Amino acid sequence: MAHPDDVDFGVAGTIAGWTEQGVEVAYLMVTDGDAGGFDDGITRAEMAVLRRDEQRSAAKCVGVDDVRFLGYPDGRVEATLGLRRDIARVIRQVRPDRVVMPSPERDYERIYPSHPDHRAVGAAALDAVYPDARNPYAFPELLEEGLEAWTAREVWIVGGPTLNRYVDITAHFERKLAALRCHATQTAHMGEGELEGMLRGWLSSNAAAGGLPEGSLAESFQVVNTA
Repeated sequence: MAHPDDVDFGVAGTIAGWTEQGVEVAYLMVTDGDAGGFDDGITRAEMAVLRRDEQRSAAKCVGVDDVRFLGYPDGRVEATLGLRRDIARVIRQVRPDRVVMPSPERDYERIYPSHPDHRAVGAAALDAVYPDARNPYAFPELLEEGLEAWTAREVWIVGGPTLNRYVDITAHFERKLAALRCHATQTAHMGEGELEGMLRGWLSSNAAAGGLPEGSLAESFQVVNTA
């Protein structure tokens, strides 16, 4: 994901379900989120430290201990060859079956998920899955580091343009909410119940779109076979 908290807004409920089933999950944050928050009294470097710590705490809420950061500048991410290489490196290190990422496409009906950093990370991550991580001749420096080629079998795009998977997270909603509350620099300004109400609105709409029973809460994805 691009920033600390992106994974928790988009997929934390689903991840809580995966880790309960014994699935190992690793997080990769491209930036430290240094351009976020609402406090003019701290430096951007201090904000980066806070947000890394918040993400580590949030990850523990849903059973994730492996949290990695690339340290790209928040708000200035581009889908460069360097970013593709850095993501491909982690794919070869972790060797995942599934890679979750933001959508590389702009959503004109709901603009907020289409932050430029999100789209850049989505584009670079998709290219890192195919063809970079699986091609032993792409980025030969990775082979020199001892990282063999690896093929991830599927990609889950958060809020992709053609949604085809709705995951019922009703049983894991409280863990998702707890994870998001760990991101105090981003959510503490919200009024009592505002965060929960906002989430329930989004997730209820997802559940309805996915044909889940009334009262359900769901996260939505476009799942792409990349085997």
